[in-house]
Amino acid sequence: MEKFLVIDIETSPLPWDLFDQSQQAYLLARAESPEEQEERKKQMALAPLTGFIVCIGLYLLERDGDTVTERKRVCLMNDQTDADRPGDPHELEQGGKLYLYSERALLRDFWKFLVSEECRGAHYITFNGRMFDFPFLMLRSAVLGVRPSVNLMEGTRYRYERHTDLLDEFTFYSPQSIGATRRYNLDFLTKAFGIESPKSHGVDGTKVSALYADKEYATIADYCLADVVATWQLYQVWERYLKF
Repeated sequence: MEKFLVIDIETSPLPWDLFDQSQQAYLLARAESPEEQEERKKQMALAPLTGFIVCIGLYLLERDGDTVTERKRVCLMNDQTDADRPGDPHELEQGGKLYLYSERALLRDFWKFLVSEECRGAHYITFNGRMFDFPFLMLRSAVLGVRPSVNLMEGTRYRYERHTDLLDEFTFYSPQSIGATRRYNLDFLTKAFGIESPKSHGVDGTKVSALYADKEYATIADYCLADVVATWQLYQVWERYLKF
């Protein structure tokens, strides 16, 4: 019996007024025009010291021979409160459950889940997780005083055993802006391999912050879980044709 856990996060910039004057100057260094400054503020979502976790999408599967069984499809959502525990889960339109509570508490529960009996021994699957999702999760947890239960960054840049990052695999660990190992996004890759894109319902990462401000939590969760499902389907393509 094999276990697989597909993980994806969505993030957003922290409020600008949380940073003091010297931090703001540092973040906007050499960004001269208002357009450049606005773009720099949007990019804050990509770093755990200037952005926060909106949600974590988790897709747990078991495989016995050719039989694959879905065990869990959940989205842990930061609902902008200090709630230490989620209420009753919300059933999502596209499948899966949504849990709403604080960022710190959902991170605590995420790390507990990774070492639970249910998840123990699972192989992690991501798209760009090695360079984004995993370091963000670890550093953001530290900022909030939550100790990770697992070192998601163990190994080296080119060899890490318990994790398959499909961005690394589809670029053969040599992502380029052009050429045979060009770095394509998940939307482009899924379409190229005949998989329904997670962006096919009109939501993408650039819209998450605005949706979050409007508390459109279910819409964000559906998008995040569509990402993990598409990532799993892309993993199956890679495993069948390109894994050696």
